[in-house]
Amino acid sequence: MQQALIEKYGEARLPRYTSYPTAPAFAPVVGSGTYGDWLSSIKPGTEASLYLHIPFCRSMCWYCGCHTTITQKDAPILDYLDMLRQEIGLVSDRVESRIQVRHIHFGGGTPTIMQPEEFRDLIGLLRARFGLITGAEIAVEIDPRTLTAEMAAVLGEAGVTRASLGVQSFDPVVQKAINRVQSEAQTAEAVTRLRAAGVCGINFDLIYGLPHQTVRSCVDTAKAAVAMRPERFAVFGYAHIPSFKKHQRLIDERALPDAAARAAQAEAIAETLVAAGYVRIGLDHYALPSDDLAIAAKRGRLRRNFQGYTTDACETLIGFGASSIGRTPDGYIQNEVPPGPYAQRIASGRLATVKGYRLTAEDRLRAEIIERLMCDFRADITTIAARHGFDAAPLLEGNARLAALARDGAVDIRGGTVTVRQDHRFIIRAVAAAFDAYIDQSARMHSKAA
Repeated sequence: MQQALIEKYGEARLPRYTSYPTAPAFAPVVGSGTYGDWLSSIKPGTEASLYLHIPFCRSMCWYCGCHTTITQKDAPILDYLDMLRQEIGLVSDRVESRIQVRHIHFGGGTPTIMQPEEFRDLIGLLRARFGLITGAEIAVEIDPRTLTAEMAAVLGEAGVTRASLGVQSFDPVVQKAINRVQSEAQTAEAVTRLRAAGVCGINFDLIYGLPHQTVRSCVDTAKAAVAMRPERFAVFGYAHIPSFKKHQRLIDERALPDAAARAAQAEAIAETLVAAGYVRIGLDHYALPSDDLAIAAKRGRLRRNFQGYTTDACETLIGFGASSIGRTPDGYIQNEVPPGPYAQRIASGRLATVKGYRLTAEDRLRAEIIERLMCDFRADITTIAARHGFDAAPLLEGNARLAALARDGAVDIRGGTVTVRQDHRFIIRAVAAAFDAYIDQSARMHSKAA
């Protein structure tokens, strides 16, 4: 049965469901004016998260699916940081002192491409403009190949609590095929520097499904990574979309594994990490039992946002920088993607929002169902629907995608609760898609109150 499910669902191009609705549903009808109104309507005392996008790298990794620009010069980075500071001012003027920040995440690109003093100043500005809650988490994505001792020290001084290090694969054949040569020694040195600076939470990112990757090389990479004892792992499948990311055309498609091989690689990594004492969390995360993420999963409090699985329960996320996505209680917003047009908007004194989505009551219902499925592999549809004031029947009856999954033995439906078997977790996105109204419009429903 498992092989049949892999063949049927393994190659499906489905969202990762880090939000619902997902970004393709965003539209220009929600622009900077709407976002400004949403910011001004945030209630006093609201706990919020901040995301800052730094879209620059020194070299292009051919597998990359992120919005980033390659530069060997510092001038474009300095100009961008100036615009970022201006955007922070524009947003903070609108929210005034109504939010309290519990999480800050620097993503990229390579956030640590900036100079140490620039990072220190940026953190200082955030602390001055927003109220940071004592013990707030500050996380930074890092390329271990370029992390200097000075930058590691400044990260510690600035109060960074978590660092996410890109590893992907330690196999030199794979590294050459994806244009990312990174030794185990470089990675270990970065970990040592961060821990010495007081950055106690270390995450590693691994990827399977890369060119020339094998089960053996995946296991060897996982074992080498485990020896450095990071608190968490995120293990992603490579998404080959050369029509969207043109640099991926440099990857030899003939060297990519098929769906069955990808599934075998993912499971081999999972078995290696679990055997080393890590707890399997959701679709693709792993953590030591003492880590907050593992504790949240055990207690049924795991959440999912644009960074993947998280303990962040804030309903308000303010995004800064080109291409960043944010959320207020009213809906989602996304900034201009290219750094140039983003800078032009900010320089003119306007918010950089170019599209977004206003949430409906039904969206909120479906979002909770999808999040619980992605986090727990189980969702009590009846209870969740009642909490939102909806009838569960239209979600369960006449749902063609869900019925097909049930016939295939991928899900169990009893008493209004949908459960996915743990050994079928690899098809969880297909289960979530069964409740995505923008994939299957036939599942529209009506409120009890209507």
